[in-house]
Amino acid sequence: MTATEQRPAEVDADRFVDLPAGPRICHRVDGPADGEPLLLIAGLGIDLTSWPQPMVDGLVARGFRVVRFDNRDVGRSSRIGTPPPGRLRQLLARPRPGAYDLTDMAADTVGLLDALGIGRVHLVGMSMGGMIAQVVAARHPARVATLTSIFSTTGSRRVGQPARSTILRLAAAAPRTVEESVTRHLAMLGHIGSTTFPPDDELERAWAVGLWERGGGVRARAGVPRQISAIQASGDRTAELRRITAPTLVVHGDRDPMVHPTGGRATADAVPGARHVEIAGMGHHIAPGVVERLVALVTDHARTSPTTTGAPR
Repeated sequence: MTATEQRPAEVDADRFVDLPAGPRICHRVDGPADGEPLLLIAGLGIDLTSWPQPMVDGLVARGFRVVRFDNRDVGRSSRIGTPPPGRLRQLLARPRPGAYDLTDMAADTVGLLDALGIGRVHLVGMSMGGMIAQVVAARHPARVATLTSIFSTTGSRRVGQPARSTILRLAAAAPRTVEESVTRHLAMLGHIGSTTFPPDDELERAWAVGLWERGGGVRARAGVPRQISAIQASGDRTAELRRITAPTLVVHGDRDPMVHPTGGRATADAVPGARHVEIAGMGHHIAPGVVERLVALVTDHARTSPTTTGAPR
């Protein structure tokens, strides 16, 4: 999880695409029209504003056309009407029958690329967003110039598992007020963040208020357990990861209680030729202290690929 500054004018940057066979997707595009397309995919329960603005600006300054979007069931994208799994189902990792999975979320991603006229793209995903990016790279190799997977995992229950304390926090009842939501976010950040790379508490508080407001408040919180269910319904994707042909960079922190560092190592082991970078002291959060390094890592990695074709309209 991470944060970015919320500015009142930012809502004007939101754009919408109605996918032919899926939900309405909210997205933003930054950078030069002729820049290499780079798509950022956010993690569990967080919206497109979760990518730190300095990270977006840093990528734009390096010539990328940066696209961010709200996954289904979060932010200003469509809510899915299926019942969310209950607390017991979450704890037992038993999704409801008919639940959507990461394949459906990957299809949303490709649908957005189609709508924006993007042929090939540099994919960067964090946490659940890394899982979605992995599925896109495995199933749509022609669309992916490079893949960067940040503190994500393979879906195997033998690696990358959250700490028991983290699971209990995720399964807690949804907050009912913005104040409760902000308090919950700061508490979770204290749990999954890092003392080596501390968060900016004032920035995080403002971001949490913005997340609540963009997501429609209490009515939106059922999306989080549905997204958890999507991860659980997708199972072990290790065999699928072995089909990825795009140059792949795997980044993980060694102090991550949300996705244990073994998840990053297993991802790099599964993807042929992947490079693995483990950042000492980093937790499950893109804090101000790691932004510059991540921009450099993503940029250097993307430059190993031929120039992509197709730019956002």
